[in-house]
Amino acid sequence: MSNRKSIFLKYFVIYSAVILISFICLGAVLLLVSSRYFLQEKKDLLDRNTLTAADGVAQMIEESPTGWRETTAWSMRELASRSGIDVILCDKNGKIIASSDTAGRLFGISLSSSMLERFGSEPVYLMSSFEGTYEECHVSGMKFSVNGPEYYIISLTPKSAQDDYVWEIMKIFLISMLVVYIAVIIAVYFIAKRLSAPIIEIAEVSREIGKGNFSVKLPEYNIYEMQELSNAFNEMAASLKSYDTMRNSFVANVSHELRTPMTSIGGFVDGMLDKTIPPEEYDHYLKIISSEVSRLTRLVRSMLNLAKIEAGELQPNLTRFSVLDPIVDTLVTFESRLEAKNIDVRGLDIDSTYLYADNDLIHQVMYNLIENAIKFVDNNGYIEFSFNSVGYMTVISIKNSGEGLSEDELPLVFDRFYKTDKSRGLDTTGVGLGLNIVRSIIRLHGGKIMVRSVKGEYTEFVFSVPNRKIGK
Repeated sequence: MSNRKSIFLKYFVIYSAVILISFICLGAVLLLVSSRYFLQEKKDLLDRNTLTAADGVAQMIEESPTGWRETTAWSMRELASRSGIDVILCDKNGKIIASSDTAGRLFGISLSSSMLERFGSEPVYLMSSFEGTYEECHVSGMKFSVNGPEYYIISLTPKSAQDDYVWEIMKIFLISMLVVYIAVIIAVYFIAKRLSAPIIEIAEVSREIGKGNFSVKLPEYNIYEMQELSNAFNEMAASLKSYDTMRNSFVANVSHELRTPMTSIGGFVDGMLDKTIPPEEYDHYLKIISSEVSRLTRLVRSMLNLAKIEAGELQPNLTRFSVLDPIVDTLVTFESRLEAKNIDVRGLDIDSTYLYADNDLIHQVMYNLIENAIKFVDNNGYIEFSFNSVGYMTVISIKNSGEGLSEDELPLVFDRFYKTDKSRGLDTTGVGLGLNIVRSIIRLHGGKIMVRSVKGEYTEFVFSVPNRKIGK
């Protein structure tokens, strides 16, 4: 069984953990704040209670110098019942004179001098076990004098009251936290489901594409990042569909182009072997076979060049040379065909214009474009060249008079194996890869190529090639 966890589970666990940690931190802060708040409130209450008790005792002593003790004890118990705070009165030796304690825990004890020394004429707060009589207590005490003798008044309350207060606060918080946490966890569950749903959908669409179904599409999402991913994925699917169509078309075209010459070669060879073709005609049919073999060779070479360019394996050998060199060399090659059609070559009487490119590849570009122009130029027509430098690029135009191309044909001329109907009638040796190779070579040099034509007037190919090293 796989140890990998789903993205939904990871989202759910992470969000739940973050929320739980947030609640724990909030609880810790609440505990700290409530404890400090209770302590400050209790200190202020004890100090006020001590001042009130001291004033009351002093007044009673002044009003009744002989009978104030009984009245004081009663007054302390009443004050304690109202405030919930015990009150103790003792003399300067620590002996308890009166208290609000009715349980008898303070009977017969004395407060130590070290404790009494900490109290002054104003209330002083401290924590103490009160000579072991109580558990840890909040204590506030002060000394005062009436008619000469010195007395100490002390207010105290057990620390357990603080613990009970904090626990009540935390109990309310824990119940509230539990309710909110359950509600949030339910919300997180659905949010995580919603976040992971597009990923699951993408996986399902990917499997469909893997099966060859390129028509599937991802829907639109209201999350920006997921919508960007959906757009990119749909574009990829469309590109794969287009590539698959092109691949099928390419295979079909290659099969057709290979089958035609091979069928001819096989038929002629079989005719020679079974004596259908008489020996005196062997030379004629051997020339046809040789022509078909040359056609196959050109097809395979062109396909290999295209494959190398598209795979990035063909690196141009960049050198500086005159643009006229490959043009003149190509025109010399086609001299007999130019003379046969009485073609006027224009635009070569220019100053030296240089290119910074691969000489051999540019020769191939010029050869293919000039051959194409000679093929379609009309008798007594013209082939015109023009050159224009734009920055680090030289724009070259090769224009020929003639029938031209229709608007429907213009977008297709650079496609592999595409031939116009006229081309198929004029040239049976071509393989339909020349212009596709030209476009690939121009792109390899960082240039662009386009074609424009007016039906019945001319066809013009315009392309750009670097004239110097870019960046220098």
